[in-house]
Amino acid sequence: MFEDKIAALNKEETEMPLPYEKRIYTVDEIQDILGIGRNAAYSLVKSGVFHSVRIGGNIRISKKSFDEWLDNEMNPCQVCETV
Repeated sequence: MFEDKIAALNKEETEMPLPYEKRIYTVDEIQDILGIGRNAAYSLVKSGVFHSVRIGGNIRISKKSFDEWLDNEMNPCQVCETV
């Protein structure tokens, strides 16, 4: 499910080639990837579970940090499996 949304965003990138690799997401993009509302997306950003920066009035989320967080959230609990 999440992989499909990320693949769709990456496909959009390949349709309009950039001279550089995309390294950030906007709040709207993580909202679309996760299928959550605007308030939930901003709450996630404020919680600090992935790296974000404010540039003027805009928030930008580190793609690497977000993708790593998402991968960890999708993996089953390692502690739960050993119990």
